[in-house]
This record gives sequence, C-alpha cells and structure tokens, in this order.
Amino acid sequence: MSLIADIIADDPVGMKQLRAARTLALPDWCIAAGFVRNQVWDHLHGISPPRPPADIDVLYYDASDLSKETEQAFEARLDGLLPAPWQVRNQARMHLWKGLPQHTSTSDSMIYWLETVTAVGVRLEADDSLSVIAPLGTDDLLNLRCRPTAFGRLRRSEYDERIAAKRWRELWSKVQFLD
Repeated sequence: MSLIADIIADDPVGMKQLRAARTLALPDWCIAAGFVRNQVWDHLHGISPPRPPADIDVLYYDASDLSKETEQAFEARLDGLLPAPWQVRNQARMHLWKGLPQHTSTSDSMIYWLETVTAVGVRLEADDSLSVIAPLGTDDLLNLRCRPTAFGRLRRSEYDERIAAKRWRELWSKVQFLD
C-alpha cells in the first residue's frame, strides 16, 4: 500500500467516512481534495490526530445524470448515515462552470483543479483496500510542495487567492510554495 493509503487507513474517522461513501455505490468515485491533502500534510507535520477537513469532497462520474438534485440527494443520504460536511459532486458536469469540454472521468476532471496537491483522491474498494487516484502524481503532496496545475497557472489569481484564504502557509509551515 502506498504511504497515502497507509496514512488514510490509520485514521478511524476518515475510514468511517470512506465506508459511508462506499455505500452509495457511485460510479468512478473517490473522496479527494482536503480530505487527503490535510491528512497527509498533518501526518508529515506530526499533527495527530489529523484536523478535520472543512468539507468532505465525494467525487463520482455519471454522464447519464447531470442534475444538482441527484448530488443533493446523495449528500442527504450520507448525512443520514454519518453527519459530516459532505460535498458530493458529479465530475461529468463540473466542466460547465469552468467553460471546458466535458471531462471523461473523475480522474480527468481533477487535472483541471488549481493545485497539484489537491488532485489526489482515495477510494475504499469492496475488499477494504484503498486505491489512490492521482492523475498529476503524488510527489508534490508527499514532498510538501504546492504548485499550480497547468490549469491553475491559467487562473493564477484564483490559485493565489485560494492559498491565502485557506491559510495553508500558516497551517503547514514545512510546505514549499512553488511557481
């Protein structure tokens, strides 16, 4: 198992959240973004237990149903199972607000996120193993480097504003912010 999977597997709260998300049986799903990034960076900074993420981003890909109402229904089901700040998003419709061609998968959608360290997800498989989804790799996340993706470089002001608003420089002092 990868270091990322090991870190997530050692967190009982995160594993409960993954088990809850798995019950939805969503196509091409994972929990990504701050759920993974925060746990890994907290671990690498010696912060234990990990701080809870502001929200839990459950991603999936279903081109046959692009409705916001379906996402909201999934959020309500998850909240009924395990109250938490769930955000369920069908990546088949995320291209609409970015003005991009439709994504082809959950992994494909993640390359259009602003920073590399956020484009990492985990999925709890039926056999309870963890799969890591990282279309841009995991080197930046594991080596405490934050940099914009190619898409983030095109939207540099959004990237810079996000880093500042999330206070990452204050929360994780060992992280290097690169261009």
